[in-house]
Amino acid sequence: MTTRQPLSRRGLLAGAGAVGAAAFASRRAGAQAQPAPNAQLGTPASTITSPPRDWTPGRPSIYPDPDVIVIDPAFNSVRLGNAAIRRVWTGANWAEGPAWSSQGQYLVFSDVSGNTQYRYIWEDGRVTPYRKPSNNTNGNSFDHQGRQLSCEDFFRRVVRWEHDGSMSVIADSYDGKPLNSPNDIVPHPDGSVWFTDPPYGDRMVEGHPDEPGGPTNPDGKLNPRIGAPNAGLIGGKKRELSTNVYRWDPSGKLDVVITEEQLPDPNGLCFAPD
Repeated sequence: MTTRQPLSRRGLLAGAGAVGAAAFASRRAGAQAQPAPNAQLGTPASTITSPPRDWTPGRPSIYPDPDVIVIDPAFNSVRLGNAAIRRVWTGANWAEGPAWSSQGQYLVFSDVSGNTQYRYIWEDGRVTPYRKPSNNTNGNSFDHQGRQLSCEDFFRRVVRWEHDGSMSVIADSYDGKPLNSPNDIVPHPDGSVWFTDPPYGDRMVEGHPDEPGGPTNPDGKLNPRIGAPNAGLIGGKKRELSTNVYRWDPSGKLDVVITEEQLPDPNGLCFAPD
C-alpha cells in the first residue's frame, strides 16, 4: 500500500513551473515547426499555430508571440518581443478594412457581407454599429484632413465623408465605364487618393451581380435587385473595366497607375513612410 504525502507549497510551485515550461516549449515548438516560406514557389509561412490558439479571455500570453511570423529578418530590428496579439472582438461575418481615426480616437472596420460598418472604442472595448446598411463597404481609410474614405462594393464607388456629415462620391467610373468594385484605399500626402479595383464585388455576397450580359451574369439568370437594400439605385451596372489600381487627384482626375497586366486583381495597398 502506498501513502500520499502532502504537497508542499514549494513542490506545488515547482510542479506548476514545470507544467508551464512544458506548455511553453510545446507551443514554441509547434510554432517553429511551421514550414518556412518556399522562395522558389512563393509559398508563405503558415499563420496557424499548432496546436490552435486559445483566445479565451484570461489566457496567459506567450512571448515572443508565436503567431507573429517574421518573413524578412530585417523585421526583427523593429519587433517588440513582449507585444502579444490580442483579440478585441469577434462576431462579424467577414471583417475587413480597419482604419484608425486620429481625430476621433476610434477604429472603423467593415463587415462586408453583413452590410454593416462598426466602430471600436479602444478605451472600454465597445464595438457598436457605425453605418447600417453600409452598402457592403470594404476598405476604409482617413485622409490627411481626417475625413473618412470608404470603398462601397454595392454601388461600386469610392466615397468620402465630410466633416459636416455629408457624403461625397469621389470616383464611380473611369473612361465612361463603371468601376468594378473598389476594394482598398489609401491617401497620399500630396492630397491624392489611391485605390484598388478588383472584380470581387460583382457577387451577391459582397455586392450585387452584374446586369444581364456582364461577366458574372452572362445569361441573365441572376436578378441583382433581389434582397438588397437600395436595389433600385444600382443603375444597371456590369463589369466593363480591367482590374487596375487608380489615383484620384483632388481636381477630380482619375488615372490608372498600375494595370491588370502588371498586377491582376489588386487588393490591399499602402505607402511606405518614406
